[in-house]
Amino acid sequence: MKKKILVANRGEIAIRIMRAIQELDYEAVAVYETPDKDSRHIRLASEAVLLGDGPRCDYLNIEKIIKAAKHTGACAIHPGYGFLAENPDFAKACEEAGIIFIGPTSKVISDLGNKVIARKIMAEAGIPMVPGTPNLSPGEDGVQEALIFAKKHGYPIMLKATCGGGGRGIRLIESDEQMRKEIPVARSEAKAAFNDDSVYLEKVVINPKHVEVQIIADKEGTTIHLGTRDCSIQRRNQKLIEIAPSMIGDKELLEKICQTAVKAAKASNYTNAGTVEFLIDKDFNYYFMEINTRVQVEHTVTEMITGIDIVRTQIKLAMGKPLSFSQNDVQLRGHAIEMRLNAEDPQADFMPEGGKTVSVYRSPGGYGVRLDGFVYQGYTIPQVYDSLLVKLTVHGFTWSETVSRVRRCLQNFEIAGPKTTIPFYLNIVQDPDFIKGDFNTSFLDTHPQLFEYKETSNEAEKLSKLIAEIHHRGTNPYAL
Repeated sequence: MKKKILVANRGEIAIRIMRAIQELDYEAVAVYETPDKDSRHIRLASEAVLLGDGPRCDYLNIEKIIKAAKHTGACAIHPGYGFLAENPDFAKACEEAGIIFIGPTSKVISDLGNKVIARKIMAEAGIPMVPGTPNLSPGEDGVQEALIFAKKHGYPIMLKATCGGGGRGIRLIESDEQMRKEIPVARSEAKAAFNDDSVYLEKVVINPKHVEVQIIADKEGTTIHLGTRDCSIQRRNQKLIEIAPSMIGDKELLEKICQTAVKAAKASNYTNAGTVEFLIDKDFNYYFMEINTRVQVEHTVTEMITGIDIVRTQIKLAMGKPLSFSQNDVQLRGHAIEMRLNAEDPQADFMPEGGKTVSVYRSPGGYGVRLDGFVYQGYTIPQVYDSLLVKLTVHGFTWSETVSRVRRCLQNFEIAGPKTTIPFYLNIVQDPDFIKGDFNTSFLDTHPQLFEYKETSNEAEKLSKLIAEIHHRGTNPYAL
């Protein structure tokens, strides 16, 4: 009888993980909430367990997921990203239940999930960091500590939730008045989101590049890196476009950053796959930001330039196997770009388009093109989950070739029903600065023209184009 692995997630990442599970000759077990009853990840699995009506609460219910794993006989759980992926209580519950958690240990997740503890670990290891504070004291004492820090280092300053992540729990503070006002609000939001109201401060790096390093570590002490990614193009501290490798021309600097990432992973006793994130200022000084203790949405670009299946490697490492390749085996080939095609309206502050039905879905293909998604024609987008429909990842041997390929794919993508980010991305890939590889975290703020486009993805126009093509193929004797 084949061993089973349960995937405690949904959407495209659940499908991605299930494919790796099946290639390793395990059976994949899905879990789902009622709004996801028509999702493709259920169809791909060998069996599926309904957790409850949700929404979201059942995907976050540790007891129900552990029970589902035991009921189906799953020997391991892969958490994907989001939901419980970086919850140390979930990893610990798996450990206590005798179920393999495909990721780092609960202690490592706990240490690195607490940004203040993570900063302490990195400081002791000599990892460069921006100036920051420990957790601010409760009440007025914490406000006074914050004002003292601001006087010493100057504004702007970033106010962060200690247990935050994914762009949540972050505020840019630019005055004493704002600091006094925002600290109690930030505490309240942190408590609601992370069940911990701790907050701390970091000096802001102005308009940095956001560069991260994919690391992999086995249980025998071997830690290697898979090169860099650039995630600078963001909205509200959330990534939109991911690129591998970083477009910084100084190869010695990038190698130094990669070696620092390995050092950071070792200092935290990290095992399995993870991502060490850095900010790089205008003078090319780099600073540790955080370690994400899970597979990243953008892992696809690293896979494209290295040929290494990160999720497959995750599973094998969790099963106790050593790394089957060394640092010298890792060769970076060309460039890769990933774009998150979301059901959102960029011209309306990226308002989600949940509740709408995809009436036309036609995806591009060809050499160097990868699609990770779960949407299909006739699929009604749930209003209660993330708006990501499909990830488009392309690979090319030069930057110019890669940009041309992703532009062609965007032009050939057809999604009718909801508004999507496709026309917005088309503007980006035709922008001269993007074509030159010149961008940082202020890219959207300094390029407002990217939001100036005629909305062409409405359902009526897409349908009329499809009808015209069908008519053409029916009347043209040379049409295939």
